[in-house]
Order: sequence, then C-alpha cells, then structure tokens
Amino acid sequence: MGQRRVHGFGRRHRLAAAAAGTVAAAALVTGCAGQGPAPAPGTTAPPPPATTAVPGTALVPGGVTEAQAAQLCTDLEGQLQSWRTYTPTIGKTGLNGLVGTWIAKNNLNALDFLQDRARIDVITTAACPDIRQQAITALEIPDLASGLIGF
Repeated sequence: MGQRRVHGFGRRHRLAAAAAGTVAAAALVTGCAGQGPAPAPGTTAPPPPATTAVPGTALVPGGVTEAQAAQLCTDLEGQLQSWRTYTPTIGKTGLNGLVGTWIAKNNLNALDFLQDRARIDVITTAACPDIRQQAITALEIPDLASGLIGF
C-alpha cells in the first residue's frame, strides 16, 4: 500500500515559515525606527540621550552592588548590640547565619564566598568600615573572615 500524503501539510509549513520571516522583518524595522535619520555628511550626530544609573547598582570592592553592600552593613549593624551582650562564640554563629542569609537573599554564589571569606571584609571595609570594626571588636576576632566557618 502506498503512503497517503496529508494534503496541506507542506503548504502550512511554508505559510508558517513565511509568517515567521514577516515577523522577523517587522521586528527589525521596528528596532531601527527609533534611530532617526542619519546626520548629513560633514555634520556630527547629536549625542545619545543621557542615561542615569539606577541607584545602588554600581559595584563596590568585593564584586557586589552598592545596595547589596548597604544591606550587609545594615544587617551587621542590627546585630551589634546582641554580639556585645552574648559570648563571642554565640556571636560568631550569628555572623555565619547573617552572612549566609544575606548571600541567599541576594542570589549570590555561596561557594565563591566560602572559597574567599575575606571578600566579606573587602565589602564591609569599602561600604561601612566603622560597623565592620564594631563587629570585629564585639566578636573578638581579627577580621570578619576569621569568624566565618560556613554558611
């Protein structure tokens, strides 16, 4: 028995391909539409529109945004009083929990921080050196990295 060909399949396939090409061409034209005419020969093009940076998105030393660093500093500052009250051992546990939570909230790579614990010191030295120093004093450690065991 011979194969029966389903009529219209080839035609539908060609129509779908043509429609996809039309959509791609329309997208190309639309993308170019906002660019305006080219400047006349011998003239300079107007400067591109100024863009403003979103506050807190610039990177600070340690490879996190200003907003992420500020959040870490705020979180540390919120714990200072309890770290002064409790023993350094309990405080270090709190430091590990705080840093681990901060990493998770900001979708950062925990493995990177585990392999380079000093990164927390780099970030806090740049963003909030006073809060960092108060945490170090309260926890009785030479630097924050020394208090980080794992998250």
